[in-house]
Amino acid sequence: MAMAMAMASAISLCFVALFALRSSFFVLTVAATSDNPEFVVELDRSNFTNFVSKLDFLIVSFYTPRCGHCKRLAPEYEKAANILSKHDPPLTLAKVNIFNEANEGLAGSDGTISIKIVREGGKNVQEYKGPLDADGIVEYVKRQYGPASVEINTVEDAQNFISDNKIAVVGIFPQFSGEEFENYTILAKKLRSTEEFFHTSDAKLLPRGKSSVTGPLMRVLKPFDELFVDTQDFDVDALKKFVEKSIVPTVTIMDGDKNNQRLVDNFMYNSNSKVMLFINFSSEIAASFEYKYRELAELYKGDGLSFLMADIDASLHAIKQYGVKDGQIPFIILLSDKTKYLKSNVEPDELSPWLKRYKNRELEPYIKSEPIPEHNDEPVKVVVSHTFQDIVFKSRKNVLLEFYAPSHKACKQLASVFEDLAMAYRSDPDVIIAKFDIFANDLVHDFEIWTLPTIYFKSADGNISKYTGYATKKDLRDFIEKNRSKAADEHSDLKDEL
Repeated sequence: MAMAMAMASAISLCFVALFALRSSFFVLTVAATSDNPEFVVELDRSNFTNFVSKLDFLIVSFYTPRCGHCKRLAPEYEKAANILSKHDPPLTLAKVNIFNEANEGLAGSDGTISIKIVREGGKNVQEYKGPLDADGIVEYVKRQYGPASVEINTVEDAQNFISDNKIAVVGIFPQFSGEEFENYTILAKKLRSTEEFFHTSDAKLLPRGKSSVTGPLMRVLKPFDELFVDTQDFDVDALKKFVEKSIVPTVTIMDGDKNNQRLVDNFMYNSNSKVMLFINFSSEIAASFEYKYRELAELYKGDGLSFLMADIDASLHAIKQYGVKDGQIPFIILLSDKTKYLKSNVEPDELSPWLKRYKNRELEPYIKSEPIPEHNDEPVKVVVSHTFQDIVFKSRKNVLLEFYAPSHKACKQLASVFEDLAMAYRSDPDVIIAKFDIFANDLVHDFEIWTLPTIYFKSADGNISKYTGYATKKDLRDFIEKNRSKAADEHSDLKDEL
């Protein structure tokens, strides 16, 4: 699931800071100059709990000042905050800086960039899964502000709420009470951050499906496959599984069309293993690929696999993420938990045998890695995916490891500091100063990387610490000396020299 979420981020989503909030009884005045008013409210540990406790709905954004996505969001976020401040009642956007470790743990935050919907004064927390442009933020916040399920009373209601190109979940009930309706309401509250829920007592108002039913019945209306599906199993878990299964197409198409983006998101959030085929949609062989791939998707339907077919022109970032070169397209990749399997230069007739080999556990996992350096004798050692375990975990050394990107400005600025630090430790056999290109290699260990550069220290006895101090040689040195294994204390002369 973590890998799928990473893929979702690469293709379509930037999980960045966003925090919207409202209260029927709470009005906030934002301190700012009249010439340049700011509508986004900054919260921290000192005021967060008191602020949240007075609200029955808010969306909490946890951000870091160095995050590129957060910086790009800022003007859209401020614009949305301005618009929502004029809503009746006013809706307010706020943010929490998680680069400050004191703010970790607020609303369940684990110190990573995330977006949380917090309800009932903090008792109910969900992930924010809405748009990140100003207009999208505004509409999403308004929808989250309202009831979990909206009643459809007239044909006009149905026309306004339900469209041919969107997914809608509708409960049909003879009366809005009883166990079935209560369970449906529970479901709507659980899934409202991603799906739109409605209820009605008249099925004739709906655009698709049998109009004679009186319910209780739940209908999922969708713009693909069979267009609508019904269920009468009102166990909450059964309803949830039904919706999650119904909102993912047999084959999800990723072609750059904004109307398909929501379906791509559903594919990524789905708990199934992900099978993704990347081809040129305008190539002569595209039709053959589509026929064979859909045939395969139908064959494995309900077998724990979800299928996506992507046009290479709409997925260049994803292709780069997997380390695939132009000469290796078309390719198919499968994500299962945290393991990847890949076949490049695939042909239509090879799709089925390759997937069968996966089901038979005959495929070797794929790991994106830079070549292992022939000579790794520079002061700052180069770590790649294929050497990560040996250098970081099996060397029994104290390792200070920078996760970086060569083109990143802050990483470039840190390079000379790391070089000086590595030179100072060059004669210490128990300390390794190293770097890992996060975009050229797959992570083969569960390190959380949300900003660049990110620095971790693994002591010789296996303890892992994240560095959050200043990017100076002295501060980095002090951090190493504080956290290094006691087995290295014999090098006291070097420490004095440093």
